[in-house]
Amino acid sequence: MKIITGTTDFFLQEETAVAIGKFDGVHLGHRLLLDEILSEKANGRKACIFTFDTAPSRLFGKPDGKELTTKEEKRRLFELLGVDILIEFPFNRETAATLPEVFIKEILCGRMRAGLIAAGSDISFGKGGAGNADLLRLFAQECGYEVRIIEKLMLEGKEISSTYVKEAIERGDMELAERLLGGPYTVRGEVRYGNRLGHTLGMPTMNLIPPVNKLLPPNGVYFAGVLLDGVHYKGISNIGYKPTIEEKEKVMGVETYLYGYDAEAYGAEIEVSLYAFKRPEQKFENMEALEAQLKEDIRAGEAYSR
Repeated sequence: MKIITGTTDFFLQEETAVAIGKFDGVHLGHRLLLDEILSEKANGRKACIFTFDTAPSRLFGKPDGKELTTKEEKRRLFELLGVDILIEFPFNRETAATLPEVFIKEILCGRMRAGLIAAGSDISFGKGGAGNADLLRLFAQECGYEVRIIEKLMLEGKEISSTYVKEAIERGDMELAERLLGGPYTVRGEVRYGNRLGHTLGMPTMNLIPPVNKLLPPNGVYFAGVLLDGVHYKGISNIGYKPTIEEKEKVMGVETYLYGYDAEAYGAEIEVSLYAFKRPEQKFENMEALEAQLKEDIRAGEAYSR
């Protein structure tokens, strides 16, 4: 997958099918857009995603909250799905002032050679967000592209959106999050050194410190799965504040026990899938109580099936 980031100076050589959006979470609604552009590969068009390198809300001082998918996670997912070109367009005061008509003619048509444009029914673009689906349709014949506007997907009477997914994760409803995403909610990162308490208790775990902007569910224990070196393992994860060797203060982390794995994996990249909430974070009176609870968690995780 070709990635164009941090620049407005580009020109694509081949005709493209373009999907426009933020794609936070890449949920089922986003997948409909992706299906549209990926299907156009059979017609000789390159599947291309246009998104901004910075959330527009941040430029204007509005809190955007944590992200469902980091930039690195989105890149990996788009590549796995078969996207040919990803454009992470700079969003600053200059580009934000681009007139919607100029955006269509000079960027979508001129630089990206769009032969098809897929977008959600609530799309907005250009200065003041004045561009919309109707404007895309208005210029379609003049610029020579086809427009496919995708209506919002619903689940149990509620619109599937990144906000809906975030609400589910923030209350620890991982099963609902999975239904909205079309797959389990995942956290990726490098295995880091921790305080090795699990090793001391005979229950070694892997410590992952996610990026600070990554949304995590409430602190507690979760039934999980882990992808390590291309192999899927069953696991059980604890989300909470973890001390690290490199840092004196505690940081939010995901600590996971893997069933059937007993090797060292420090420095390895892993992906933890959070399937279901088991119990909230607890404070224990002593090490014996902690060890007893950890053993019970591990037994429950081994019995968990999906």
